[in-house]
Amino acid sequence: MSKSYLEAGETHCAIGHPKSVFWQWMLTVDHKRIGLMYAAVIFTFFFVAVFVALTMRIELFAPGAQILDGDTFNQAFTLHGVIMVFLFIIPGVPAVFGNIVMPLMIGAKDVSFPRLNWFTFWLYIFGALIALSSLWTGEGFADTGWTFYAPYSLNTNTNVVTTLVAAFVLGMASILTGLNFLVTIHRLRAPGMDFFKMPLFVWGIYATAWIQLLATPVVGITLILALMEKIFGIGIFDPAKGGDPVLFEHLFWIYSHPAVYLMILPAFGIMSEIIPVFSRREIFGYRTIALSSASIAGIGYLVWGHHLFTSGMSDLAKTVFSFLTFFVAIPTGIKFYDWVATMYKGQIHMNAPMLWALGTMVTFVIGGLTGVTIAMVGADIHLQDTYYSVAHFHYAMLGGVVFLLFAGLHYWFPLMFGRIYSEKHAKRAFYFNFIGFNMLWFPMFIAGYQGMPRRYFDYLPEFQIYHQISFFGALVFITGLIYMFTVLISAIKKGEKVGSNHWNATTLEWHLPTSPPPLENHSKVPYVDFRPYEYHHGEPVVKFNLETMQRID
Repeated sequence: MSKSYLEAGETHCAIGHPKSVFWQWMLTVDHKRIGLMYAAVIFTFFFVAVFVALTMRIELFAPGAQILDGDTFNQAFTLHGVIMVFLFIIPGVPAVFGNIVMPLMIGAKDVSFPRLNWFTFWLYIFGALIALSSLWTGEGFADTGWTFYAPYSLNTNTNVVTTLVAAFVLGMASILTGLNFLVTIHRLRAPGMDFFKMPLFVWGIYATAWIQLLATPVVGITLILALMEKIFGIGIFDPAKGGDPVLFEHLFWIYSHPAVYLMILPAFGIMSEIIPVFSRREIFGYRTIALSSASIAGIGYLVWGHHLFTSGMSDLAKTVFSFLTFFVAIPTGIKFYDWVATMYKGQIHMNAPMLWALGTMVTFVIGGLTGVTIAMVGADIHLQDTYYSVAHFHYAMLGGVVFLLFAGLHYWFPLMFGRIYSEKHAKRAFYFNFIGFNMLWFPMFIAGYQGMPRRYFDYLPEFQIYHQISFFGALVFITGLIYMFTVLISAIKKGEKVGSNHWNATTLEWHLPTSPPPLENHSKVPYVDFRPYEYHHGEPVVKFNLETMQRID
């Protein structure tokens, strides 16, 4: 039997056949190793962003200056936003689990373009280094916020140029990754696996890849135009030169709101994998969940305007964009209905992945419903650019995307490493995270509703109590994060060894001869003549001879 991808000697490499283990990893084109390297880098950036956010929470503990001045505070929230959005949340689920798991789920040996996959990883690293280099050059990191709104971004002396170049490079990596995944899903599915036999996580990656391919070039063009104006003084967005700053906002959000679904759709795919496995039931409404992913991706292109209700827009345009924003909530609601229906009368197993999934259903519902609130024009005028928007965004993205990223990390951990973590400690870490998260962000809804503006270095004394509750919530949340990663990292070496299908799941990535997977994945290409979530009395219907990949059920 072949060694696992973690133990293999000379693995497939982009350049040559290095003997050094270090260079085998640096030059590998194996999708599973690339996914693990993405995970290591992405979570490192995540903790950097968390540290920056804690610094801001310390500053906001009381009115007046504490540890930062106003300019440094602006740079801090820009750094936090750029890292979290461009270096962590957008690439997170597709880069990690799209690489590690998606080819296994469709029965492929690798992605369609392994060398391109290797190249996009290093392109991502290059873009990240460009972004972070501005911390030590010129006037320091950009102070514009992660949206780079004109005309301020065109006139500030901070390193906006470097940050814009970095965002462009990261966008190129995203486009190439999306192209690779689209071709892989179209061309490398196992025999018999049509689109409606694909696991729902693959549907999430598929919808996401289309957004990466079609929406990202828009922001790329926008960044080039901003760079041309910044460097050459061309009047495109600066009103002092005859430009239109609202045009920048339109172009930016034409990409950035689809990017929200770029973040959440693959995360919803993780939810759709976990719910049937830990309910021991076939997923309810498979086709509606699959098609809702495509619907969200399609409608998501049309809703960007709700970010501009207070920027000057006709009443007709406001009405249209408000309606479309309500409309995009329908396929999302369908997903939640189907997940709840799947759990109904199921054999619920409250393991750590299921806890993270259920926690996400709470936090994302709050994030989603508050998003519908600010889609109302009248409410948005009051709540726009307040802490209400900050809380909504973090409930949707952190409480949705990141929580499900953690759920996927716990779910596929035994597949990736062939070991299992301590359930007791993993559950405790979840409760720390869930309680801390809500303590941190929920008070911001109240503060925002009462008029606390976002992006402010200082505030009126009546808002202090909300910032202090958030600060203590941040401490609990960060404690939970450290606890969780300590449990997982220690389990990589010391965890109990498990078999190839620890969770008694049904999709192809669990039908492998070994766990962790062999270098070449499945021993034989399977033939898929079954739906991906078939259970009978709590047991998987489909079973394979793992050496021949012939069905034995």
